[in-house]
Amino acid sequence: MREGARVEWGAGPDRVQSDAASSPYFACSIGENLQLLVDRPDGTYCFRLHNDRVYYVSEKILKLAANISGDKLVSLGTCFGKFTKTHRFRLHITALDYLAPYAKYKVWIKPGAEQSFLYGNHVLKSGLGRITENTSQYQGVVVYSMADIPLGFGVAAKSTQDCRKVDPMAIVVFHQADIGEYVRHEETLT
Repeated sequence: MREGARVEWGAGPDRVQSDAASSPYFACSIGENLQLLVDRPDGTYCFRLHNDRVYYVSEKILKLAANISGDKLVSLGTCFGKFTKTHRFRLHITALDYLAPYAKYKVWIKPGAEQSFLYGNHVLKSGLGRITENTSQYQGVVVYSMADIPLGFGVAAKSTQDCRKVDPMAIVVFHQADIGEYVRHEETLT
């Protein structure tokens, strides 16, 4: 990322600028690798806030979209997530393909637990295949199959050390989003 470069959130007079490295929403799962999302070999990308949703879009497309008024613009780029009514950020599954390659903390689940996770259930210790070393409790993680296919997002319910000694029926990863949402919430996913 260029020295002093910033990620812009919002549009118009309510624009808020936030340093990319300190953005808490993506930093929890990819950390400093957020810079790799902004400065890509195929161009510069940025994040835009529109109707409480955060979009990831190339600056080229962003310039073209400047010709459309904000109230008529439905979406722009890839939706990474949205802000809830309580102003908490909720990551959407549409961000998985972009965040998974840069994830610092990962969890691999056994084939028998994949279907349960894809139906929206938490991951139990009995379904845990591997976990990244030094994963702390309540850390954002990307959930993979044992074949290294990204399945979704979660939050570590236990640290790596705690996972080694818990009961097999204990929850080790809280479910946040999974690729099954493409089918379950097809009409509301934007």
